[in-house]
Amino acid sequence: VQLQASGRGLVQPGGSLRLSCAASGFIFSSYWMYWVRQAPGKEREGIASIVCEDDRTEYVDSVKGRFTLSCDIAKNTVYLQMTDLKPEDTGVYYCAGHDNALGIGIHPEYEYDYWGQGTLVTVSS
Repeated sequence: VQLQASGRGLVQPGGSLRLSCAASGFIFSSYWMYWVRQAPGKEREGIASIVCEDDRTEYVDSVKGRFTLSCDIAKNTVYLQMTDLKPEDTGVYYCAGHDNALGIGIHPEYEYDYWGQGTLVTVSS
């Protein structure tokens, strides 16, 4: 099982960036797929989730209306489109999977079934 996150970058405030999470080794479309963000000095927080087989999504309030999840099931990939980025969006972004609804918010890494490496997003002028 592998989750491969990509799309790291340095973006100016107000800019956009798309992160990708490529999954392999499990049927990811039926899993809850999460993006977990660790901002500097803060705990890791699940900020968005999606179930690709029916496009159920959930977002924390701080990213609602700015971030959008989507899936390409043929490519086993989940995308996080981030727009109107703010400096407080800076952090390491991880993708993770769970076969049930953990819910967004703060969960320790061991509660997820699968966990990928992080990709760094820096929002700064």
